[in-house]
Amino acid sequence: MSQPYGISCKGGLNTNLNQLELLAQPGFAVALSNFEVDPDGGYRRINGYDPFGGGSAARPNSSNAIKGLQVYGDGVIACTGTNVYFSQTGTSWLQLNKASVAGGGDDHTAFTGRSAAARTSQGQVSFAVFEGNTDYGEVVMTDLGSAAKPMYFKMTGTDAALSNRTYFAKEITVSGTVYPKFCTIHDKHLVVAGAATAPNTIYYSGTNDIDDFTTTGSGSIVLDDKVVGIRSFRDDLIIFCVNSIYKLQNINNASTITIVPITKNVGCMDGGSIQEIAGDLLFLSPDGLRTIAGTTRIGDVELGSVSRPIQSIIGNIARGIDDFIITSAVLRSKSQYRLFYSKVDAAITGSKGVIGTITPNGFEWSETEGIQAHGFTSGLDIDGLEQTYHGDKDGYVYNHDNGNSFNPAGTETNISARYETPFLDFGDAGTRKTINYAKISFTPEGECQPTLRMRYNYGDTTIPQPPDYVLDQIQEPAEFGSSKFNAVAFGASNDPLVRQAVQGSGDTCNFRIYSIDTNAPYAINGIYADYRPSGRR
Repeated sequence: MSQPYGISCKGGLNTNLNQLELLAQPGFAVALSNFEVDPDGGYRRINGYDPFGGGSAARPNSSNAIKGLQVYGDGVIACTGTNVYFSQTGTSWLQLNKASVAGGGDDHTAFTGRSAAARTSQGQVSFAVFEGNTDYGEVVMTDLGSAAKPMYFKMTGTDAALSNRTYFAKEITVSGTVYPKFCTIHDKHLVVAGAATAPNTIYYSGTNDIDDFTTTGSGSIVLDDKVVGIRSFRDDLIIFCVNSIYKLQNINNASTITIVPITKNVGCMDGGSIQEIAGDLLFLSPDGLRTIAGTTRIGDVELGSVSRPIQSIIGNIARGIDDFIITSAVLRSKSQYRLFYSKVDAAITGSKGVIGTITPNGFEWSETEGIQAHGFTSGLDIDGLEQTYHGDKDGYVYNHDNGNSFNPAGTETNISARYETPFLDFGDAGTRKTINYAKISFTPEGECQPTLRMRYNYGDTTIPQPPDYVLDQIQEPAEFGSSKFNAVAFGASNDPLVRQAVQGSGDTCNFRIYSIDTNAPYAINGIYADYRPSGRR
């Protein structure tokens, strides 16, 4: 007599539990590559990326790697080679790192005609944006590689044409030969840190004078640990060091300004991992991705980590941290934290990342592969719309999380996506199961055709294993007034159940659903198996 067994796709990727523990939690994935967790349940294949500027996309500066990106105004700032650029469209780029612009600023002609102030050996770039009372804010850049002063840039004027705007640029002197690597805006001060000549020192500008480190209200503080990142958070400045984390309080009151330790036993491994999400700060520590609130509340114990389900992946990142370029951003519209890591000279196929999605149960995780993000940013443009970009080692800037394919250098490439369940015993390890068919619940966003693979008894090669099953083509359901000829199907379901007759039997079984194509994204909501149990062993 046939019996049912259902698997609900929830919990995300888990590489930390052993096989026995996974039996009790079948919704976990043991592989979840190029999928993202839906906060409401299900695993969705991610979107792709395409060149910023489409078929007319231009690289800011030949083939030099992108070192940093920042959403700014109605476009994006890109750092590459020894220069800094701005573009609205991705088809042309305006160089920003110019010699000092004084007074009321330059018009477009004067600005473009100024000589460059090159940022020697520019490394990974940090950005700070001071909103002030300007049209787009005032942006400051520091970087890991150069013996260069912080760069200041401001653009004013809301005319759509860049030729009708006004431009300001200059280098900021902090103190002598201090060339900081990190920057942030905190309580109307520019704060910088990480200079090679003063690795333990933070410097802060005067109030509302982000380009002046000598005026009243400016100052510096020396810590007992090397600074690797700084971030303004609520009323405090959080200072991330190699082996400790501090907060600076009361920056506007010289008599009460103070440094308070959050922990002296946990540090941050890379400032590129620090992001604010869900009212907290997330950062990469040696024992995982942590939140400031969790670390403060719980202390230094392991429970402060939110990445326990993927600790093996995080451990690999931590062990290779000196070889990786680390960059991260938050996609607010999806409640996601995305972190990418790749070696400087790695191929795109070897570039990886993790996605942490906030669900009612906390962070749930998945992986990416094939996205080479040497610079990554997500933020709100002048119209309040979220824009997300990444840039690679070849110098291209891309619209991130866009389209149905990966498009490095404008060459359409398949997205390879894989979801795999644990090996499951259907609640009874002592009986052999013959599976008659599987039903898979999908939510398609267009035409797609995933493939199902099943393996029995932990993939035992001594028993017959079934072939891969190319599932019936799934079509996007038609909506009255919005249908495209031959692209949607009238009568199709928003959440179709795709039935597939299958072969084979075993004590345990797992399911893999994968696709390697440029079809539309789809979500997998769950799997239902109809099976016949045999005699008990």
